Amino acid sequence: MREGDYQAKLIKTIKRRFPGCIVIKGPSDYIQGIPDVLILFNNHWAALECKRSLKEVNKSKIHEPNQDYYVSLMNRMSFASFISPEIEEEVLDAVQQSFESGR
Repeated sequence: MREGDYQAKLIKTIKRRFPGCIVIKGPSDYIQGIPDVLILFNNHWAALECKRSLKEVNKSKIHEPNQDYYVSLMNRMSFASFISPEIEEEVLDAVQQSFESGR
């Protein structure tokens, strides 16, 4: 599956899981390394960096420059994570927990 195909599927899943949310797919050429998807939900937000497989999540040498930095920085601000089909449910559960805890 191409990453763009996964992102489109993921965005539909997010909109079903968090009714009323706004999902923004960021331009990849604006700031190198900023996560692909921003979720705005009530007064919370989360950022997700999409990868085609868990193999790409676990190997930082596959990541684009600065992705690890921005995911870590944005996670300290609110919530950010890498996501792939294999860990999608786990990551979306963590997003939901973050939204519910007011983080």
